[in-house]
Amino acid sequence: MNAESTFSVVVLIKRVPDTETRIQVKDGKVNTEGISWVISPYDEYAVEEALRLQEKYGGKVTLLCLGSEDAKETIRKGLALGADDAVHLNDPAFEGGDAATTARALAAALKKMEYALVLAGKQAVDEDNAQVAIRVAELLDLPHVNAIIKLDLADDKKSARCVREVDGERDMMETSLPAIFTAQQGLNEPRYPSLKGIMGAKKKPIADWKAADLGLDPAHLGAAGAQIQVERYDPPAPRPPGKIIPGDPATAAKELVRLLREEAKVI
Repeated sequence: MNAESTFSVVVLIKRVPDTETRIQVKDGKVNTEGISWVISPYDEYAVEEALRLQEKYGGKVTLLCLGSEDAKETIRKGLALGADDAVHLNDPAFEGGDAATTARALAAALKKMEYALVLAGKQAVDEDNAQVAIRVAELLDLPHVNAIIKLDLADDKKSARCVREVDGERDMMETSLPAIFTAQQGLNEPRYPSLKGIMGAKKKPIADWKAADLGLDPAHLGAAGAQIQVERYDPPAPRPPGKIIPGDPATAAKELVRLLREEAKVI
């Protein structure tokens, strides 16, 4: 688990619907037909930062992803960017979980891996709970810094300084390594995969790990161990049509105030 002679970075990534995809709900569930899947955008900043650290310090970058077999396509996209290899937590026992069960599985996987630091997106854009990476850090008793926009390692690579944005202000923080950092927009500008990278990704190793490989009880994973269950999804109610208030400005203003007070009841 601790950093050794080889500088290694692990990046947590998640497969999510493309942010440009129109999400539709059918019978209380998200209709996944025709959806394009991508690496969660905040995770892309984490992958890019790991690759920049590798370019500066050498070593390797490993992706760690929990998801169904379909997630391999997304993992390959991360490998095409330049990551060296990947670990895929691929077991039906992991499916249907919440932030707690997902973090439990990821933390168990990290216990089997070597790394100097771990990077992840500050949140996944599908559920937006911003909990998983921080939960992983707590389970591993590692320091963590959330939503960073700058990361600099000490010369001895035993500590790091970073900057995070909070409510319009900036925090300067320092921590020992290994640690877990979550990436915010502004940390860097993610690269695009090259043709060579796309072709090379097909040959890069992806290790499949099951719950048994991690020594975990399926009763504490996925839907079986989740403390939060989603009963159903419903689309937001359609917005009522807007109103155009006729008349000169003074008359229209009076009518607007009346409508806001008597109909909308917001004043």
